Amino acid sequence: MNIVLHQPEIAGNTGNIGRTCVATGTGLHLIEPLGFKLTRREIKRAGMDYWDMLDVRRYMNYREFRDKNPDARIWYATTKAARSYTEVSYRPDDFIMFGRESAGIPEEILVENEPFCIRIPMGFGIRSLNLSNSAAIILYEALRQNGFRDLETEGHLHRLQWTDRQSSS
Repeated sequence: MNIVLHQPEIAGNTGNIGRTCVATGTGLHLIEPLGFKLTRREIKRAGMDYWDMLDVRRYMNYREFRDKNPDARIWYATTKAARSYTEVSYRPDDFIMFGRESAGIPEEILVENEPFCIRIPMGFGIRSLNLSNSAAIILYEALRQNGFRDLETEGHLHRLQWTDRQSSS
């Protein structure tokens, strides 16, 4: 999977998304201009020590991103879409794009790609969810649909062991 951030403005959100990408083996694509420097302390803090493990690529603009990923199937996450993110079928190599925190993805891009525009349902009168939360919600649905391929799906306790609940009933 791939997450695309179109002109992100807040370093902390990008750092959190970067950490989620590392945890899921997802590539992160950043379309400039960015509202911060990638070396900024907030990104490293939000991404913790995972930032160096991140597969991150930068593009000068949307056109360069499209030119370098000509066969990409891109889902455009926007509050303006009619279709829910749960109504589509994701492929393992899909891209999910999110826009700036203050304005979203430019409407010119949305209009050109309307069949691939998706939204997260939310209450009436709510402008949007936090960018890093939105990215995690949609990414994990896409990963779920693909069987969480190459991800650890069973947790382990550090000091104790899980009891066999079958024998205690």
